[in-house]
Amino acid sequence: MTEYVILLAPSANRVYTDQAARLTGAELAILLRRDVSLDPVTLAGVDYLALTADDPADLAPLGFGSAALALYRRDGDHLLPVPLERPDAFDDDLVTIPKYAGKTNEQFTRLLINVTLAARPAAQTERPRRPSILDPLCGRGTTLSTGLTLGYDVNGVELDAAAFEAYAAFLRTYLRRKRIKHSLEVNPVRRDGRHLGSRLEATVAPRPDRQFKITVFSGDTRQSAFLYGKRRFDAVITDAPYGIAHGSHSGPRSRDRSAAALLAEAIPVWVEQLRPGGALGLAWNTHGLSRPDLAEITIKAGLTPLDHGPYTDLGHRVDSSIHRDILVAVKPD
Repeated sequence: MTEYVILLAPSANRVYTDQAARLTGAELAILLRRDVSLDPVTLAGVDYLALTADDPADLAPLGFGSAALALYRRDGDHLLPVPLERPDAFDDDLVTIPKYAGKTNEQFTRLLINVTLAARPAAQTERPRRPSILDPLCGRGTTLSTGLTLGYDVNGVELDAAAFEAYAAFLRTYLRRKRIKHSLEVNPVRRDGRHLGSRLEATVAPRPDRQFKITVFSGDTRQSAFLYGKRRFDAVITDAPYGIAHGSHSGPRSRDRSAAALLAEAIPVWVEQLRPGGALGLAWNTHGLSRPDLAEITIKAGLTPLDHGPYTDLGHRVDSSIHRDILVAVKPD
């Protein structure tokens, strides 16, 4: 066995940084599909995480990882760089440029995507087809941009028209500034003579041999299946609101707009949009809804929650009022 050390990327969120080693260990255990022992080690005043492997090829999934900045093989007090193959189709500024209150930590978003997609049975095949992601509470697009960076087709639903428009404007400006070949249109959505909102449709080609699709609807997440029709996705991945939910302001249930109430109504809709063998990855504030209660909602909707091993070690404190956790659940084949 050979010892390797990982240098973690710094995070703008100090609270998240303090918990990054544990979260990275759980993420790697899921990506590598084996128990991973990460030991803190300090060399020349720099902190690393040490682990052992038979072959550096066994650590290839580190390139997808949310926090691994660099990998080295350790030879006594000397570190020899080991290349990490990155899947990224775009520069990281696609995700880091937007700054706004309430934005989800970029490293956490990448972790959320990684652990969800890894849960699918298709992820274990040698050549899985490129997965498609739906974020039905997409806000200003952090999950969408992160998924796009990782090389996936991305889709979203967002009730807040201002957030929808902000993401469309950012994406258009970014692609033009970076001179990336693309087409992007925002058009009204009408059904039965009624105006339901807007739809963003984009095709982006960062290279001649790579092309990705983005679709985002403005609308109520509980209408997501109606908006997308017969389209199905490999994963539904979202960071649920921590306080007031993104529910509709009208209708018989408009008074109960808690995150728990929204998820109870929306998860069965999202499950309908999953392909067989697809996975739901949901981050939420456990102060508003317990893990057992959320798991029960997914079970009633026809999913199997993964409540074992590293999937149960992804919870962490965001601030005094938010303890965020991740629940991943899989739809039967």
